[in-house]
This record gives sequence, C-alpha cells and structure tokens, in this order.
Amino acid sequence: MPAITMPQLGESVTEGTIGRWLKNPGDRVERDEPLVEIITDKVNAEIPSPSAGTLERINVPEGTVVAVGQEIAFLATEAEARVAATATIGTGGQAAGASDEEAGESPRSSPLVRKLAKEHGLDLRLIHGTGLGGRVTREDVEAYLSQHPAASAGGITVASSTVNAATPATVPTPTEKPNGERGETITPSPIRRTIAQRMVQSVHEIPHAWLMVEVDVTGLVKLRDANKEHFKKREGVDLTYLPFVMQAVVEALRQFPVVNSSWQNDQIAVKREINLGVAVALDDGLVVPVIRNADQKSLVGLTHALAEIIGRARSGKLGVGDLEGGTFTVNNVGAFGSIASQPIINYPQAAILNMETIVKRPVVIDDAIAIRSMLNVCMSFDHRIMDGATAGHFLQTVKKRLEGWSPGSSIW
Repeated sequence: MPAITMPQLGESVTEGTIGRWLKNPGDRVERDEPLVEIITDKVNAEIPSPSAGTLERINVPEGTVVAVGQEIAFLATEAEARVAATATIGTGGQAAGASDEEAGESPRSSPLVRKLAKEHGLDLRLIHGTGLGGRVTREDVEAYLSQHPAASAGGITVASSTVNAATPATVPTPTEKPNGERGETITPSPIRRTIAQRMVQSVHEIPHAWLMVEVDVTGLVKLRDANKEHFKKREGVDLTYLPFVMQAVVEALRQFPVVNSSWQNDQIAVKREINLGVAVALDDGLVVPVIRNADQKSLVGLTHALAEIIGRARSGKLGVGDLEGGTFTVNNVGAFGSIASQPIINYPQAAILNMETIVKRPVVIDDAIAIRSMLNVCMSFDHRIMDGATAGHFLQTVKKRLEGWSPGSSIW
C-alpha cells in the first residue's frame, strides 16, 4: 500500500500545512489527479496522486503542520483494492456487518463507534479501520484520539480517561497585560512565520544602508495618461508605473553588475542572470515571485509578465519555481501612500528598491517654482558588497532613465 508523504516544495522548505483534502477515504483517484492542497511558507500547491487507485486512509487532518517526509495518507492500488474486495466477500464481512450498519455509512462501523466519534467530533473517514472488512472499531477511535490529541472538530484533547476542551490554535487567545489591559495572542500563519524568520536573518546578517533620490516623473505621468486606455485595449492589461521602474532598474543593473549579486562565503557572487523579484501583498503576508531574465523583456513584455505573476500570486497559483532564483527585488509601497521608507533586503540578495507614491508638489526649476509629479525611490543595500558611491551611481542611473520619458516617447 503506497504511502503519500509530505513533499519538499523548495530547497529550504522543511514542513507544510495540510490545507484541504481534495479526496475522501474510499474515493477513486487517477494517476496525477490532485489529492491534497499543501500550504508552505513559499507557496500553496496541489499534490497529485502518484498512481491510480483508492484513497485508503488519511493520517493527518486539515490544518495540521507536517514535517517533510512524514506519511500523510495511504493509497490502495487497483490490484490491492481487488484483493481486499475479494477477501471481504470471502469472509462474509459484508453480510455480517449489515445488521449493525446504517445504510450508506462509510466507512463501516457499529452504532456504538459512531456515537463515540460524534461525542468527540471526529470524522470516521479519517480513521483506518482494523476490523473485519475495514470496519472502524472502538479501539481504532481510541487509538486515533491518543495519536491526534487535537484532531477532533472541536479541538478535543485526551489525557488518561479525562476529556477536556482545548482552545483551537488558530483562535486569538485573550491575555492579561501587566497594566491590566486585556489583549490577545495570535498564532501566525506559515507565511507570516517565515517572513518573520527571514526578516530577522536579513537584518542580523546583512549590514543595511540606504539611500533615496527624488525623481521628476512629470513626463512619465503624462505619457501614461495619454496611452493607458489604448494600451489596455491593445494589450489586455493595465499600464502601471511599476514596469517603467523595473525597466530602469534592469538598465542600471547592466551598468552596475555588482548590485546584482550576493555575499557568499566571504566573497561577492555576481549573478549573470537578471531575475527581478516583485513583492506582492497578500491577505496574510507577502510573497516575492520572480520574473526571470527581465533584461530580455521590453516594457510591454515586463508589463505582461508583471500582470501574469501578480494574478497567479493573488489566486494562489504560484509554483515553487516562481519564488526562487531572484537576484534583485523591487517593491511598490507607493500603492499604500508611502512617500519614504527603508526596505529590508530580500536575503541573500545585495539590494532592494522601493517605489514610493507619486505626488504633485512645488519644485524649483531654473529659479522658478513649478508644480511637478515627483517620485521618491529608496534603496537598501548590503554595505559589505558596495559603498554609498556605487549605490548612489546606481540610483542616479535609475533616476535618469525615469526622467527620460516624455509624452512623445514610444512605449512599444
């Protein structure tokens, strides 16, 4: 009977959470048919069945965190299912169980067992039956409860012969603060927990420094305003400012390849590929999917790639490969109204660039005051890899490219 184990969905992934079982015990499954949804700190993924057969048993209920390699279910192949069926008929198990089963009950169990399961809020389909013909016995239920203390629907735990209600881990727990105020503790999601770990790692291991430049994007704003409706009709996606910033970053990375690097074993590893990570905000955190070979894409190509990867990120359709291999990260915090910020580097990259919000304000030009559309661009960088001079030249290159757009520029 093949065991289904928690797969390793990424090099650094050590555990995953059972999000949702897509099949129930006893269901027929085809080879490569989605079997279970796994949630990791990197991505949500549907795990396919390794072979055709019947889902015999589910070991781990939904919401449980499981280590990579742990058995989560068992699959009976077609041959095993035929043998089991023959054995059941030969021993008369079907007829013997008919007098104490409710019609249509699956898996087979006695009224006493069903009552016990109901008291503990258990789904009998999660329990492997050791009785005749796969019948779930009282001993099976008790064994399951002892092995899965929080497996019942009501979060019930078993200690000796006493049954106590426990607070579910996902529900905020009221706490008493020293000053007498009431608060709560919240169990972080896998994504939030990983974000916390990586942010701490980045700040502890990378000596951060940061710079900001002001960019006059008045010409770019006029260019976009003049073309956004036509662009939408022609390309089928919205024309936003972020692809312009991404293209400017790519051109700057070509001129300053040391910015496209990482610190490895006391050496600077300069990357040949320019793979831009793009921070995408989700309901419970953020992910940074990667647009590979961004330097080989035009402005229109970057716009399509950005729209596609953001759409998949927000619909939970990213694969593990979409989140690996980034060499530089860009982030549009301007969408939230931010005008200046110090981003934390996406470890182990050398730098990260934030695009702030575009605001109109008075600016002195040739000793005259003019109203211009201004954009702050902020970059944090690894001070081991580069000094302020290199980071400053890099940002000036980004600034020059963005200020080079005018209402008459071609975007195709």
